[in-house]
Amino acid sequence: MHKPVLLKEAIELLITKEEGIYVDGTVGTGGHSEAIAKVVCKRGGRLICIDRDPEAIEFAKKRLSYNDCVKLLRGNFKDIDIILEDIGIEKVDGILLDLGMSSAQLEVSGRGFSFLRDEPLDMRMDPYQPIKAKDLVNNLSEYELSRIIKEYGEERKARLIAKAIVKERKKRPIESSLQLAKIISSVVQMPAQRRHPATKTFQALRIAVNQELDNLKIFLEKVPEILKKKGRLVIISYHSLEDRIVKEFIKKWENPCTCPRYIPYCICGRVPVMKRVNKKGIKPSEEEVKDNPRARSAILRVVERI
Repeated sequence: MHKPVLLKEAIELLITKEEGIYVDGTVGTGGHSEAIAKVVCKRGGRLICIDRDPEAIEFAKKRLSYNDCVKLLRGNFKDIDIILEDIGIEKVDGILLDLGMSSAQLEVSGRGFSFLRDEPLDMRMDPYQPIKAKDLVNNLSEYELSRIIKEYGEERKARLIAKAIVKERKKRPIESSLQLAKIISSVVQMPAQRRHPATKTFQALRIAVNQELDNLKIFLEKVPEILKKKGRLVIISYHSLEDRIVKEFIKKWENPCTCPRYIPYCICGRVPVMKRVNKKGIKPSEEEVKDNPRARSAILRVVERI
């Protein structure tokens, strides 16, 4: 069973009004949603659960269907405004995003998210979207592959990996996750640390296939208009690319003024719309990381609508 990361902290910081309306934009296997529902449903609150993975929605339905206050919808959190409008909700009291992969996606989805088993090289969170990871691996130029691996995976040996991929695909198409992992391992030595040499490349391809960073930016642009006054956004991210985007938006929300520094007072009229609840991001405790190693890279940030 997937263990929700930073569960206690996320729920305590998200729920400020027990009778309010809340959104879990990445319901996954429903761990965070179940904890939210236990608090808000008994007080007449509502919980909207969204995920673009239909398997996640079906799993969460089994876990949450006993709660009448919970509504599960398949969709992308970047479309949160449209999704809420369709069910007659204009603003909410809180939104939670957990940007990590679920254990189910990694271990039993069969979509090639993991380099530890032999599965089709798919990596789509939404199986209805057209582009798969194998399409990128087999069709992109060496330059474009290198760019994706370097930019989204922060992999220093991106050019070497891209070159090896292009060389191998000339012999035969690269169709499986294990096939790709072996190609990467043949040119990148296993480090002294526990991290597999394919980790960063798989992350990069997953981000590219699912347009994860673009979706996050689109979502964050919409947040201030969706949250009620004193409504909160709680985001749990797992790598520096996501967290950097979140921090940039927080900075813009807190200080949106575009006036030149030499002007003694603001004339642009832009005012802060959000404020940080915690000055620094919250990380899992040593006990949680020991109990759930996947939590080790997580960081939680929370902001409140002014």
